Amino acid sequence: QTRSLLGVFEEDAAAISNYINQLFQAMHRIYDAQNELSAATHLTSKLLKEYEKQRFPLGGDDEVMTSTLQQFAKVIDEASTCISLTLLISCHAVLSTQLADAMMFPISQFKERDLKEILTLKEVFQIASNDHDAAITRYSRLSKRRENEKIKAEVTEDVYTSRKKQHQTMMHYFCALNTLQYKKKIAMLEPLLGYMQAQVISVSESFFFKMGSENLTEQLEEFLTNIGTSVQNVRREMECEVENMQQTIEDLEVASDPLYLPDPDPTKFPVHRNLTRKAGYLNARNKTGLVSSSWERQFYFTQGGNLMSQARGDVAGGLVMDIDNCSVMAVDCEDRRYCFQITSFDGKKSSILQAESKKDYEEWICTINNISKQIYLSENPEEIAARVNQSALEAVTPSPSFQQRHESMRPTVQSRPPAARTSSTGSLGSESAALFALSLDSLVAPDTPIQFDIISPVSEDLPGQAKSSGQLGRRTNPFGESGGSKSETEDLILHQLFIVRFLGSMEVKSDESPDVVYETMRQILAARAIHNIFRMTESHLLVTCDCLKLIDPQTQVTRLRFPLPSVVLYATHQENKRLFGFVLRTSGGRVESRQTSVCYIFESNNEGEKICDSVGLAKQIAFHAELDRKASEKQKEIDRVKEKQQKELNKQKQIEKDLEEQSRLIAASSRPNQSSGEGQFVVLSSSQSEDSDLGDDGKKKRESEA
Repeated sequence: QTRSLLGVFEEDAAAISNYINQLFQAMHRIYDAQNELSAATHLTSKLLKEYEKQRFPLGGDDEVMTSTLQQFAKVIDEASTCISLTLLISCHAVLSTQLADAMMFPISQFKERDLKEILTLKEVFQIASNDHDAAITRYSRLSKRRENEKIKAEVTEDVYTSRKKQHQTMMHYFCALNTLQYKKKIAMLEPLLGYMQAQVISVSESFFFKMGSENLTEQLEEFLTNIGTSVQNVRREMECEVENMQQTIEDLEVASDPLYLPDPDPTKFPVHRNLTRKAGYLNARNKTGLVSSSWERQFYFTQGGNLMSQARGDVAGGLVMDIDNCSVMAVDCEDRRYCFQITSFDGKKSSILQAESKKDYEEWICTINNISKQIYLSENPEEIAARVNQSALEAVTPSPSFQQRHESMRPTVQSRPPAARTSSTGSLGSESAALFALSLDSLVAPDTPIQFDIISPVSEDLPGQAKSSGQLGRRTNPFGESGGSKSETEDLILHQLFIVRFLGSMEVKSDESPDVVYETMRQILAARAIHNIFRMTESHLLVTCDCLKLIDPQTQVTRLRFPLPSVVLYATHQENKRLFGFVLRTSGGRVESRQTSVCYIFESNNEGEKICDSVGLAKQIAFHAELDRKASEKQKEIDRVKEKQQKELNKQKQIEKDLEEQSRLIAASSRPNQSSGEGQFVVLSSSQSEDSDLGDDGKKKRESEA
């Protein structure tokens, strides 16, 4: 806005300079013409005097003509004792002097001194502005991860010096532009006043204009007196205004010295969190290719529910995006400090911006958050924003007496099995009414720490969650193109991916009502607002029939894995549908002998209900798959029993058959030989002799055949 107004003043100064140059040329022509008239009059008088010295071949001695011309020359060239008979040469000389002093000197001084001062200050201000932009650019490129104190001190000193120089030059330049409006009036009126006064003097003193000069002088005197009085009033007003501006410049130089630093002291300049309007310079990230980008410094401002930007030289700002119901979060971008990302409500448009200081960085995020909640539409937006922030402060700092009072009044609740959950928000029956009657610390464990960032699975495992060596640090394909294991094949029945941002997690005391999720959301959001935590880790949430996975969007490494049977409750925020959370029941925790419940809160791109519906669908599919698996196992068990029974039956039949065969053989071998005992003996003897001939191998063969 200041630069736009400065452009108007500079355009006006250029128009004044052009007009004054033309006026100066016209007045210079008057002055030159007057000098030429005076010189021509003097030459005429000289030629008249030299007439008697001329020798004309036919004229002869004409004493009458010579005497007459001498008299004319005397009238023109010499002064007379009578004022009314002042000669022409004296009149023109006086007029030339009056024009030089009263007309040409004021306009020449304005042209050579004041207008050149404006041009010089403009060049100096432009140089100081360019130096400040270069210093700010270097400061914006300071590394966030590899911070060098020496380089940071040098760049900070450079910003301080250039900003102070630009501010002081700017104030003197603005003072000169404001003063120019007064000097313009004086520079045009004084020369004209001098010209008219010179003409009046010449008219009143010249005998050629004796007739009517008194009437003309009386008519001009009143007009010229009024003009002279106006010029003096303008001059006094200008001097008073210049004195006030000089005092303002001195006061501003003293008060602004701490602000010349890029990061002013937060104790002296606290962050304003109740703003619903904000304006200032930001660096905008623009993509120039697939992997390359550039940063451009522009002036940004909010207008209602819109974020606007205005480049230097533009008459008005242009729309960047609609920030109603948008989301804003701190991001890490190209190792730059104070970066934040604004995402539109539908998630289709986003912009990464960089603030110049930590104070601007936090104020921009708070202001956009307030606008996103449409607080600016109320009659007193800043008061409502203050009440919201105060409520957030009270939410994370409960009164000890209040807690003790409700501790004694807390009713006894009998334990009961959790009801079945069929919707995306769990059960909403009489359990919600009972929980509403309890104090807030019956939902969330008192003094529970809040975790605002995702801890890598390499450094910490989830409580009660065993990890195999294959799950640790395993890369996950978000498109479901995995190996051929049976469990992964079953996961392909449901495989949905969502972009989410982790807000925080904390242990809760109950997992039977969505009120637990709502209260956890309130406390985490309030704690983020109070403790100035704006950074959110973006991840891909993969929903399958087996588990929920948080995947790094760049490396595709699984950050966290939540078994689906352990997810016992899930719900979206009642008003802000981008917020959702779920409760994970795990073994161990603060008390090792019991199960604990941890509530995780996320923000999505307007897909909270869709994510909860997807989790509900996954649990239903998993439930039916579990029923099918149990039915299949039962059928397999029945088949195994039948097969075992069939084998036993076949074995029994085989045993009976073998016994029958043995009985038959025994009956056949025990039948008495009716012919003679000797024959039987001979037969047996012959068989024994054969066995002796066969040897050991033959015996074993005969035994095996038998």
